[in-house]
Amino acid sequence: MPPPDSPPRQVLCLLVLALLLRPSLASGGGGGGGGGGELAYLWPLPAEFTAGGDTLSVDPALALVVGGNGGGSRIVKDAFDRYKSIIFQHSGVFSIFNALRKRASGYDIGRLRIVVRSGNEELQLGVDESYTLLVTKSDGKSIIGEATIEANTVYGALRGLETFSQLCTFDYSTKSVLVRQAPWYIRDEPRFAYRGLLLDTSRHYYPVDVIKHILDSMSFAKLNVLHWHMVDSESFPLELPTYPMLWQGAYTKWERYTVEDAYEIVNFAKNRGIHVMAEVDVPGHAESWGKGYPELWPSSSCREPLDVSKSSTFDLISGLLSG
Repeated sequence: MPPPDSPPRQVLCLLVLALLLRPSLASGGGGGGGGGGELAYLWPLPAEFTAGGDTLSVDPALALVVGGNGGGSRIVKDAFDRYKSIIFQHSGVFSIFNALRKRASGYDIGRLRIVVRSGNEELQLGVDESYTLLVTKSDGKSIIGEATIEANTVYGALRGLETFSQLCTFDYSTKSVLVRQAPWYIRDEPRFAYRGLLLDTSRHYYPVDVIKHILDSMSFAKLNVLHWHMVDSESFPLELPTYPMLWQGAYTKWERYTVEDAYEIVNFAKNRGIHVMAEVDVPGHAESWGKGYPELWPSSSCREPLDVSKSSTFDLISGLLSG
């Protein structure tokens, strides 16, 4: 038994969890050295990286240059616009004034080159998410300095964009975006093919906009699977056009997902490199199914499982899984 003055076990568990989840401090290569002041916060820590001691400025008018079979993908272009707004989210009137003044002397990084070798955008478990990222000064051959991301797939490019955005920090004294500890060379790939988050919308309804915020947050941590636990005993919030009365199992008529909502969530997730794995709990935990179709219950006093003695039950399940 622990002494009376020792911290409770719950507190110790929270401290351990906080240590495990804290952002990684990158101050040199996955063995290499770096220097020059402030550390860069990268999460998760890349597989391999080297850093230096320079500080580079990033042009607020950062341009996108693409290459490779998949470089022209809409996923890549939309992601660049999204991350650009994140990188320069603190830019205001004074930042614009400083940018105009700075343009006379030039920025170290004026464009981001993204090369995607494959045009295949299929998103499945185990898709190649590897990338390399190089952030350095101009080599003198070009007036405009650039950072470069190379990846085999668009999903690797998304992970590279996330890392690049983490390297960019807003300096409040100069009102500009800087990359410290440059030059950076990063080669990265995930340790785990499945990096997921489970979301239970049966027991607790989440509006579509909230789910989108969750997906955005997942992309910042490079998670790649949303395990969507759609249906359980508590509620049946999903629209099924061939069996419309199933919706009677929703908490209220406002706490439902239409087919269009589901497609919107899946597409939103794909554009962030996140695969949506939908789950329906059967044949148990199915009380909500019988709110609209009581014949699915074995009896009025046994409403937890589906009645598997009826072929119509399997017809409905097949319609759900194929719809």
